[in-house]
Amino acid sequence: MPQQRRKECCPSSFWTGVFGRLLSHFPALAFLGFVAALMLIHPARAEENLQGKIIADVIPVGNRIRTAEQIRSKMLTRPGSRYDDQTLQEDVRRLHATKWFVPGGVQILAHLDPDGRVTLLVHVQELSQTVEEVHYLGAQHLRLSELQQLTGIRKGEPMNPLANELGRQAIQRRYQEDGRYFATVELVEGSRPTDRRVVYRIVEGPVVKVAGIELRGVEQASQARIRTLLVTQKRLLGFLGGKFNPMTLEIDRQKIIDYYHGLGYLDVQVTPEVVPLPDPGLVRVVYHVREGRPYHVAARVISGAKSFPPERLEALTELKPGERYDLRVVQADAQRIKDYYGMRGYPVAVEPRLYEVAGQPGAVQVQYEVINDRGEPDRVGRIIIEGNEVTKRRVILNELPFRPGQILPYDRLDEARMRLARLGIFDPEDPPTVEVLPNEWDSVFKDIRIRVKETRTGQFMIGGAVNSDMGLTGTIVINERNFSLTRWPTSWDDIRSGRAFRGDGQELRIEAAPGTQFQRYAITFREPYLFDTPFGLTTSGYFFTRAFAEYIEDRYGGRFTIDRRLDPIWRASFMTRVEGIDIGHVPWFAPKEIAEDRGNHFLLGLRAGLTRDTRDSYIYPTRGGVFDIGFEQVLGSNAFPIGTAEWTQFFSSRYLAREDGSGRHVLGLRSMLAVTTGNAPVYERFYGGGIRSMRGFTFRGMGPFENNLAIGGTFLWINTVEYQIPLLANDKLHWAIFVDHGTVERNVSIRNYRVSVGTGLRISVPALGPLPLAFDFAFPVVRGPDDHRQIFNFSVGVFGGP
Repeated sequence: MPQQRRKECCPSSFWTGVFGRLLSHFPALAFLGFVAALMLIHPARAEENLQGKIIADVIPVGNRIRTAEQIRSKMLTRPGSRYDDQTLQEDVRRLHATKWFVPGGVQILAHLDPDGRVTLLVHVQELSQTVEEVHYLGAQHLRLSELQQLTGIRKGEPMNPLANELGRQAIQRRYQEDGRYFATVELVEGSRPTDRRVVYRIVEGPVVKVAGIELRGVEQASQARIRTLLVTQKRLLGFLGGKFNPMTLEIDRQKIIDYYHGLGYLDVQVTPEVVPLPDPGLVRVVYHVREGRPYHVAARVISGAKSFPPERLEALTELKPGERYDLRVVQADAQRIKDYYGMRGYPVAVEPRLYEVAGQPGAVQVQYEVINDRGEPDRVGRIIIEGNEVTKRRVILNELPFRPGQILPYDRLDEARMRLARLGIFDPEDPPTVEVLPNEWDSVFKDIRIRVKETRTGQFMIGGAVNSDMGLTGTIVINERNFSLTRWPTSWDDIRSGRAFRGDGQELRIEAAPGTQFQRYAITFREPYLFDTPFGLTTSGYFFTRAFAEYIEDRYGGRFTIDRRLDPIWRASFMTRVEGIDIGHVPWFAPKEIAEDRGNHFLLGLRAGLTRDTRDSYIYPTRGGVFDIGFEQVLGSNAFPIGTAEWTQFFSSRYLAREDGSGRHVLGLRSMLAVTTGNAPVYERFYGGGIRSMRGFTFRGMGPFENNLAIGGTFLWINTVEYQIPLLANDKLHWAIFVDHGTVERNVSIRNYRVSVGTGLRISVPALGPLPLAFDFAFPVVRGPDDHRQIFNFSVGVFGGP
């Protein structure tokens, strides 16, 4: 907007015109000209009206790239025209429309000369020169599109020296990430606003690899364990991997420091060094470590607690005075105190603080400071869900461990996030968030906002497994994790957009598993919250066939299971199965127990079960266990009951582990008991031997035999004791020793008790998934007269231990 000013002294307009012409021809004098103009022109009285007065001159100020003639050519106001506020406003708009100037970077000041005419000073703040060309000289291993994406510089954009320099740094970082440590990038042109080209000169250099990694000064910690923490890795076999990226050095330094802090070495110092080798493509990385002394806990204090007495909170902590300081224990203690408040609706924070104790070198006082412990507990207000375009609202609500009006369990917000993420229907790259919204009225009712981003929920998978029990088995699976049985398409757009048969959080799985000894084909439907209740429904129809030494079994039918999670560790279930069984290819010499079950059979089974699961991990449990008990009454061609009980327990001790808590030795115990009656047909009896049973025996190679054919038993009791020891610092390889013992009998008795001892390896290969490879050698010490031995057992995707 133009602003009015008026001179009160008497310099003539002649000198103003002279300055104007100098500024228009010599842009470098713009600043001096502006100062001179201010010296000649003083503020005017506000009451002066300039409307209609003659314009003496129009003088651009601050222009370095655009000439005064270029700027005046864009304006309607000219010397000799009359002053008009609306016209000046239009001039400001027209100048901004040129995109020569920064937004808001045009201002016109008006000054009244002694002769009654008006001089206009057009103050401008210019954008830089336009980029006319962009060149990347010497780039051979990065495509032009990659370089353009790194710098973001395009032809025709304003010249920005700062952005050009940031682009240079981005290119150099990229080369270093690719292992070209000695790469250099120079900004030849584009460092000045008046440049018209951006030119980078690149010297790529060789790909540098890490020939070796040294840890110097490490005395009290495990070097092998520290190496598992490092992001920097050396090359393998002289040529595999090991690209050097200098940006990982700082990450490694901090990881080493955190590791030592966990061991109580609070004064540790770590300095990385890169040592060039004679080969320009190789370097050696050295981490110089000064460990310092370990710190011990002199006292433990809880401060800031108002809602609960400190004594109650201290009972939650594991850190004890006199022990060595352990950062992991301190962090776990702080989290337990926070969760104790959180489950009661208090949104506190707990910050551990360390204070050195005067006169006691190497001693610290640990203070757990409770922050924001005030007022009454919060309650759940509205639950706001955003981002669910296909998924129904109730699917998300069913996964939340809280409802409006309840005490707000702050400790379970992370559980809600994980439960939503485990559904597998939301984008793992942008996982669901659960946040408590601030309340402007300071009410105890807090709104919860849940944001989700939907993703593809259908899967087509091809895989396989191999083990010594079932041979080689392939797997072809079609799976939809957000299926809807009731959302039928109403238009072609529903099918095209993926809304048809989706959105109810149900799961539909179609599976085919052809194999050398076993084949299975099944379709399974699961509704995790039947009618939005805590009950889940799983139904499946299946057909499988398996060739045994005694006969070939074909089984087809369906199962219907209703389950109910009673609490975080207990689950109850009721299952009904309806099956047809065909037993064929029975050898002529088969005993009566097998021969009389030749042909077709009908089976109806009703089973009730109860499960308790307290394991700390489903993959590598170190504590807790699983207990499962069930009773099934079978009707149909034969009527008989089946009772089963299975118990597995894991034990570990921090005293048989590394100082940082990793590398635990694990003792696993497993016992399985099953009982039925003599009415049970051969295809429903119990058999022993194999990976998940008695190692050292073939699959179904232990138990009652007739004519060297397994006839199965009505009583099974199998036990395992297994001890696992980690062999590598990264805990990817374990050595196991075990004893399997038990029996399978014709009736409830123990006549031929078997015992086998063995050893094996558990190898974790990330590329093959979370479950390990299991290789076991087992030797029967005590066996039955007709048992079949098998010394070596292996599996891929099936854990061989308890």
